[in-house]
Amino acid sequence: MELGIKGKRALVCASSKGLGLGCARALAAEGVALIMNARGVEALETSAAAIREEFGVQVEAIACDVTTPEGQAKLIEAAEGVDILVNNAGGPPPGMWTDWNRDDFISALDANMLAPIALIKALVPGMMERGWGRVVNITSVSVKSPIPVLGLSNAARAGLTGYVAGTARQVAGAGVTINNLLPGIHATDRAVSLDTAVTEQQGITMEEAQAQRAATIPAGRYGTADEFGATCAFLCSHHAGFIVGQNVLLDGGAFASAM
Repeated sequence: MELGIKGKRALVCASSKGLGLGCARALAAEGVALIMNARGVEALETSAAAIREEFGVQVEAIACDVTTPEGQAKLIEAAEGVDILVNNAGGPPPGMWTDWNRDDFISALDANMLAPIALIKALVPGMMERGWGRVVNITSVSVKSPIPVLGLSNAARAGLTGYVAGTARQVAGAGVTINNLLPGIHATDRAVSLDTAVTEQQGITMEEAQAQRAATIPAGRYGTADEFGATCAFLCSHHAGFIVGQNVLLDGGAFASAM
């Protein structure tokens, strides 16, 4: 399917690896020029170079921490005039509800709620003036089905979801859509980190921990960054102009609901 976004320009946050990289690759495959961002310079430059070589698109790599005001300012300056914004940031660490203090919550909110909002506020007005734009926020299945050990993530991502629910409906008339992608378990570094915690807690091997979690997914496996990226690219396409303020699950059927 022709997605109709060749020649567009996108900012993809946290895109040196994992789901962000999957989104960057899928957009590049459609002829979208990229601004890629991550904190680690080496991994970012390696991923950017690989995309340039494979897809022949322009890629600008900007190493900075999007959760900080300085990082946001750097990205906003570079991303002026982009057509597509993909918000993404690593999730907070797991733990128990008794573990977290105010600083922990502020850190989670900065990364997973306030940073995406800052980029939306900075870049969406330009999209509205031009009459076309797409914003996709990578959040988590936890906004529909909270994960007990991820209370920090549950709280911050739920806050972003509430913000998007109202904002998306205010900007849709100007040709700009804002939607959220809710990943379940995918084969990324984040999954490795969480699986490692399970091995330590339960005294089992990594293979046993992964099999244990895969058994909770009707699809019987972890998702891949490539299929996640393909869904992101569709939401950024000209076909998705009537999809507004939605939370799209990619969890292999793990969240059971009739609606």
